[in-house]
Amino acid sequence: MIYEELSGKIIGAAMAVLNELGPGLDEKLYERALVIELRKRGHTVGQQKPFEVQYSGELIGTLIPDTIVDGLVIADPKVVEAFSETHVRQMIGYLAITKLRLALLLNFKHSKLQWKRVVREVPN
Repeated sequence: MIYEELSGKIIGAAMAVLNELGPGLDEKLYERALVIELRKRGHTVGQQKPFEVQYSGELIGTLIPDTIVDGLVIADPKVVEAFSETHVRQMIGYLAITKLRLALLLNFKHSKLQWKRVVREVPN
């Protein structure tokens, strides 16, 4: 499993945030709290870093993932009833543009944290 240890640390930090704040707040509040918690635990966290999106060699816009942990994993806080195929496909797109391999969807809607790993397969 790719970045298993780092994934566990991110999920642990998200659990700590959920335990302190409780469920159902705005996603941005969880994002900010997660950044604080991860930095307290010694991780480097990039927030809102823009990535250029090009089509046929021309710039068509930018993509801005919420957080990137240690330059390796996109952590995307959500407050939703359940993850949808749209959430997963969005993360696949983010991984393709950023050239990263792993994204973690983190759901703060319920009293128990839900998470989903999304992996970009790289051909050998």
